Amino acid sequence: MRRRGFLAGAAALIAGPAPRVSAQPARGALLDVARARAAAPFAESPAALPPPFAGLDYDAFRGIRPGPGRAGMLPLGSGFAVDLLPPGLYFPHPVEIELPEGDGFARVPFAPGLFDFDSRYFGAVPDKAPGAGFSGLRLRHPLNATGRPDEVLVVQGASYFRAVGQAMVYGLSARAVALGTGSAGPEEFPRFTRLRLHPPEGGAARIEAVSDSPSLAGHLDMTLRPGAETVMDLAVTILPRRDIDDIGIAPLTSMFLKGPMRAAVSDDFRPRVHDSDALVIENGAGEALWRPIANPASLQMSSFVDEGPGAFGLWQTPRGFEDFEDSEARYHDRPSAVVRPVGDWGRGAVVLVEIPTADEFMDNVVAFWRPEAPLSAGGEYRFVYRLVWTRAAPLPEMPLPIRQSRSGREHDRPGTRRFVVDFAGAAAGLEPDLSVSGDAELSGLSLFALPGGRGTRVTFLLTPGEAPAAELRLVLRRADGSAASPVWLHRWTRARDGGV
Repeated sequence: MRRRGFLAGAAALIAGPAPRVSAQPARGALLDVARARAAAPFAESPAALPPPFAGLDYDAFRGIRPGPGRAGMLPLGSGFAVDLLPPGLYFPHPVEIELPEGDGFARVPFAPGLFDFDSRYFGAVPDKAPGAGFSGLRLRHPLNATGRPDEVLVVQGASYFRAVGQAMVYGLSARAVALGTGSAGPEEFPRFTRLRLHPPEGGAARIEAVSDSPSLAGHLDMTLRPGAETVMDLAVTILPRRDIDDIGIAPLTSMFLKGPMRAAVSDDFRPRVHDSDALVIENGAGEALWRPIANPASLQMSSFVDEGPGAFGLWQTPRGFEDFEDSEARYHDRPSAVVRPVGDWGRGAVVLVEIPTADEFMDNVVAFWRPEAPLSAGGEYRFVYRLVWTRAAPLPEMPLPIRQSRSGREHDRPGTRRFVVDFAGAAAGLEPDLSVSGDAELSGLSLFALPGGRGTRVTFLLTPGEAPAAELRLVLRRADGSAASPVWLHRWTRARDGGV
């Protein structure tokens, strides 16, 4: 499935005031709605859309815009406004949306007349579209300039959502839950069926959601605070209909096509093409793990076993335009996202899934937490965490954080590959601790200062021989054996041409 298809959004809207369209107030806790869904058999909604939303291509879908005062720029209070998004293209399933109304909430009835249609793609538009509904919502708030309602959050497609802070553009996404990601069978995508927006308070917006799928029902409670960093506090409740051993908690979904670890994967004028380039983990043992992301020749699934994880996130570490040379995609302005669990999540693993891709239009990287114990049918499981969308560098408290990783073939030694890992700061008195799994061989290990105070470089050679893969581990250690840097981890796999 092409995950980036879930992330396509409609064009930006013209601001406008407006009274809200409402029905009778809807009361009752949405968590109870999710519990009731979980207790009943799953009922799939029809995926076929009626005119004018059926059979749209990308350009026609972008030609449907929430009408100001009807579905666009609906005021929520405290500087927040919401756009309700149309169905079509990748988004056929209806989502019920409730807005604050009096002392309760009101469901917004769906109708084609809530939208403006580009005459280049649409003729006469019918008054009704039976079976169609909203596909999600877009939240706005003055983020970068006073009085300008910037986009801060989009909720659209399955249970996907993505957010930005100041001076950011959309990049990676989050989900309420992942199911079967990276497993041998088909992945299941629980989808939001109902969204409820609460009145904003204290500069924060709150959204509740009910999700449903054949295997589970769920409830999400999100409080969002936009700013230089946009901070979300989330509580996700999972209600399995069956025993589940392939769950993904707090999943992050991103894209990685190429970078300096293996630039030849794509013949492209840009030196890097990615939304994220590193998985960073602060584990329960107090270690900081740094795993460069790859675009492998075959699907790779890595598990980092842990107990009581401190944090994990997908980071975009390069921040200069020259790192990407892409003025349109603005990869240098895309956010990183870090998950910080609240409470003890127990024993399990941070899982990284890397899927081969030949272009930048597929989200091919997923990271999530997987509990060691399966979730039992009929149970109720709650996970609380903070999710931060940021431009900050990871692990600022480390004395020698990693700046970049590179590799390339050693042309005078066929079958050998050189790796380069650069650390910020001086490494006087430190020793590199390097190891590799299996029968692969390491040689040429060297540590030296880079010119002009640019930090410290460790370089070494890997000769894998006949091994199809090799796990590399590098850390800088003090004389007493303690770690002075993050633990750099990398899984080498063979290139698409079969070479190193």
